Amino acid sequence: MNFIDQIKENAKLANKTIVLPEGEEERTLKAADIIVKEGFAKIVLLGSRESIETKVQEWNLVHIKDAQIIDPKNNPKKEFYAKLLCDIRKSKGMQMDEALRLVEDPLYLATLLIKNKEVDGEVAGAQNATGDVLRPAFQIVKTLPGVSVVSGAFIMIMKEQQWGDNGVMVWADCAAHPNPTERELAEIAVVTAQTAKSIAQLEPRVALLSFSTKGSAKHEMVDKVVNATKIAQEMAPHFQIDGELQADAAIVPSVGKSKAPDSKIAGKANVLVFPTLEVGNIAYKLVQRIAGAEAIGPVMQGMAAPINDLSRGCSVEDIVSLVAITACQANK
Repeated sequence: MNFIDQIKENAKLANKTIVLPEGEEERTLKAADIIVKEGFAKIVLLGSRESIETKVQEWNLVHIKDAQIIDPKNNPKKEFYAKLLCDIRKSKGMQMDEALRLVEDPLYLATLLIKNKEVDGEVAGAQNATGDVLRPAFQIVKTLPGVSVVSGAFIMIMKEQQWGDNGVMVWADCAAHPNPTERELAEIAVVTAQTAKSIAQLEPRVALLSFSTKGSAKHEMVDKVVNATKIAQEMAPHFQIDGELQADAAIVPSVGKSKAPDSKIAGKANVLVFPTLEVGNIAYKLVQRIAGAEAIGPVMQGMAAPINDLSRGCSVEDIVSLVAITACQANK
């Protein structure tokens, strides 16, 4: 069983409901049909019922009949959601006329369904920009308690089994926050550990990376990682977290033993936390292209409920996989 198949099996056990706000989009509908057929998540589609049903017939999508369809423009609960939005955004001066307009936007309605606990997560981005997907998420769902920053993790599947746990590792932040503070870096470390546990089924061993190992170099950039490590350890004492470690000291047993003999993480980390976005983004792309690793993600972390953003160039299979991942996130 490959990694994605295992995630689907875990998602099936979780039995979560995921909303797809781009319910009239071709790849999204075809992905929904596969998801319903395979049964690893319940699906709510947002869009015109007439348009969706016409496309379902045109593309012979026989399983999607078991998905729920909500038409944002002809929704009998429109006023309820508008009032909910007004209540959430009252400090920003939200008025009922604006709220009634916004709840016709599938991206806003999707996050309101999450807020009202009618669904467990959201996947979008096949036809919407990242900013449009995340804006209502920040306004309505917000971040996890104690977490102020959203980050993006990649599940890295290596060709060689010696890395991480049988070739599986989780790396962050590779997608979202350019230059985190000490506190933000600590938060990223903790939520990435949770991602590793809930999605990849790893017992996380988290290394906060630097160009220094345990004081081998002195610089304010090193200080940030040292302090972030202490904060992360205080935030989540139930996780194994250590730093500052150079990359080789984090993943190569002989180097870890030599450079950080007292560390329980050195030489066997399966979660890598990079000090800045540029480092993480460059690292995952190099390993993906040069070493032939499979990079699954980004998985967005730090939201109070899982909301994941697709590339607009995504495939049907990408949507299917990200829904399975989102369902596992919702099961944390």
